[in-house]
Amino acid sequence: MKRWVEQFNGHMDAWGRKLHEKEVRIPVDLVTGIVFFLFALVILLVMPDQVTISEKDVVNGRAFPALLMAVMLLCCAMLVGKELYKLATRQPLNWKVINIQVEVKALVILAILVFTWFLSKVTGLFVVGAVFCCLGFLLYFRCRKKSYYAITMVLAVAIWAAFRFALGVDF
Repeated sequence: MKRWVEQFNGHMDAWGRKLHEKEVRIPVDLVTGIVFFLFALVILLVMPDQVTISEKDVVNGRAFPALLMAVMLLCCAMLVGKELYKLATRQPLNWKVINIQVEVKALVILAILVFTWFLSKVTGLFVVGAVFCCLGFLLYFRCRKKSYYAITMVLAVAIWAAFRFALGVDF
C-alpha cells in the first residue's frame, strides 16, 4: 500500500511539473458571456421535462426560473455584444491568464465530490460515498499517517451509523 501511495504521489508531482508552466490566455468577458448564455439556454430547454405544472396554479413552478434565465440570456447577450463591438473597433479586451495546474487541481477536487455522490446514489448507501470521499481527499492531500486514515474512516462510519440507527435518518 505504501508503495502504491508513493507511486501515486510521484505521478502527481510529474503532472504538477508539466502543468505548472502551461497557461491559457482568454478574453474573460466574452467567454463568460457565451458560456452562461449557453447555460441559460440549456436550463430553458430542460425545464419542461424537470418542472411539472398544474392547470390550477396561477403562477407555476417554471415562472421564476424562466424569468431568471430570460434575464440571464439578455444580460449575456449584452455582454457578448459589447465585447464583439470592442473587437470590431479594435479596443482592448479584458484578458485573463489561467494556470492549468490550478484548474486541474480544482477539477480533481470536483471529481472526487461528484464520484462521492455517484457512489452514494448507485449503492444507495451514503456511507460508501463518505468513505470514498474521506479516502480520496486524504490521498489527494498526501496524508501519510495511517492513523489519520483510520480515524477518518471510523468517524465517517460512526457518524453515518448514529444518523441511520440512533436518529432514524435514512439517507
